[in-house]
Amino acid sequence: MTPTNDSTAATTREPTTPPIELRHAAVQLGGRTLWSGLDLDVGPGEFLAVLGPNGTGKTTLLKVLLGLVPLSEGTVRVHGRPPRRGDPELGYVPQQRAFDPGLPIRGRDLVRFGADGGRWGVPLRSNRATRARVDELIEAVGASAYAQAPVGTLSGGEQQRLRIAQALLGDPTVLLCDEPLLALDLASQRTVTRLIDEQRQRAATPVVFVTHEVNPVLPYVDRILYLVNGRWAAGTPSEILTSERLTDLYGIEVDVVKVRDRYLVVSAEDTLATEPHGHAHHHHHHHHHPHHEDRGGH
Repeated sequence: MTPTNDSTAATTREPTTPPIELRHAAVQLGGRTLWSGLDLDVGPGEFLAVLGPNGTGKTTLLKVLLGLVPLSEGTVRVHGRPPRRGDPELGYVPQQRAFDPGLPIRGRDLVRFGADGGRWGVPLRSNRATRARVDELIEAVGASAYAQAPVGTLSGGEQQRLRIAQALLGDPTVLLCDEPLLALDLASQRTVTRLIDEQRQRAATPVVFVTHEVNPVLPYVDRILYLVNGRWAAGTPSEILTSERLTDLYGIEVDVVKVRDRYLVVSAEDTLATEPHGHAHHHHHHHHHPHHEDRGGH
């Protein structure tokens, strides 16, 4: 995706330094190695989807890039330097979590915390430019109707739209998204994905997008990082989403079926718990569809 013949870019910015670099990276939590030997570069404007069952360290990878979790071995660099907590250049959409209904914070306040590094309780610098940008983003994510309501009274999908706006407010140079489509209906999934993609295209912002369901984002995905049981594979969707590669990764027989540009991952065993809450396999007598459309809200 990066133009190769742009000589001006080569002089202003060192072209050999990708925005995200991991070298022989490993993480241990509670004495268990989540993944190891991870070599990965994410280039400017690249959309990397991170897939795999629950508990394999997808969220932990984002926390490593945020400087919240140290590597047990190897190196990680974001813009050529070790990650640091509270880096304003990183936009982060955390996993859905409920707010206390009594929390005296409106939707637009939540978005505005993005301009202040998310430090709760700090008096906010409220200049006109910030207010205008907050309004613009609230409108862009389709949240104008409830921006004045207390966040705790909003639905999961409404809160998630505000979180996307918050992550985009600081014009981040790297965007990290942890299951941003959970609890969203199909129309909202498309809106959110389009907004993230617009930021990526406009500013060549790399996106690391953790998801249990690849199909809604497939049109945007450049590469996939698939994490399973301490093992990993990285490559284009057509390289990774094959019966051979996933059978190898999972260590059990896995079939990947492609139907009208959608991937269906099926196993005869009950061990492919890629759906959140692991309930998908009850639908079809031990057939697991981790990448089928998420039809119910969570």
